[in-house]
Formats: sequence, structure tokens, C-alpha cells
Amino acid sequence: MNIRTLEDMERLEKLEELILELQVMSDMGAIIIVEGRKDVESLRSLGINGEIKLSSQQPLIDITEQLSRCGKDIVILTDWDRKGGMVARKIIDYLQAYGIIPNTDIRGRIRFLVKKRIKDIESLSKYMGKLRYEMHGTV
Repeated sequence: MNIRTLEDMERLEKLEELILELQVMSDMGAIIIVEGRKDVESLRSLGINGEIKLSSQQPLIDITEQLSRCGKDIVILTDWDRKGGMVARKIIDYLQAYGIIPNTDIRGRIRFLVKKRIKDIESLSKYMGKLRYEMHGTV
């Protein structure tokens, strides 16, 4: 087994742990914020069944006002391109004005694991499927 394969195995294992963590949070009622419909599809195909809201459907100030009243944990999972970073920053700022600190940790850890390979949540499911296939011969 070469070093690249070992690194990919570790990467896949850590990504699967993160997805499991996200599934648990979602099942416990956390609301996940993504940018677009394809991001939702990707998360659904990874087994995330809880509430997912799109940041692109209405003004961010309106979304954050609604979120501030729901009393649930909030996970920001915007893409890690420039636009996704700006959207995340605005959501964080707006929520903090309500005294709410959203979870951005998972976004950061996924970003670290996939850097230079994919740049968005919509590609995550296919990327993980590709890694599974390369490592185990299954999707």
C-alpha cells in the first residue's frame, strides 16, 4: 500500500466520522444551513435526514431571524469558496447579534480534509463515493 492510498484511507475514515457526527446532530434537531439544492441532495444521499435550510431562498437577515427563534442548534455548511465564506460570515454575524453561536467546526474540518480536491458540499457525496470505490471496490 502506498502513502497516497494510506492518506486517502485516513481521509475517508475521518470524513465518514464527520458525516456520522452530522447525522447525529441532525437527528437531534440541529438545522443545517447550505447554499443550494444540490448541496441538500448531496447531504441527503449521505444519510442526513434532518432539517436543511437553503441560504439562497431568502435574505440572510430573514433566515437568521427565523433561526434565532427556533431554539435549535445551527450548523453552517456553506461551500469553502469565496462566496460560501462570505455567506457563512454573514450568517455567523447575524446570529451572534441574537446571542447564538452556530457550529462552523464541521465545515472547517470537512474543508481541511478535502482541500484542493472539491470546493463545495454538492460534490461531497460523489467524492466520498469515489474514495470508497478506490479503497474498497464499493460505493
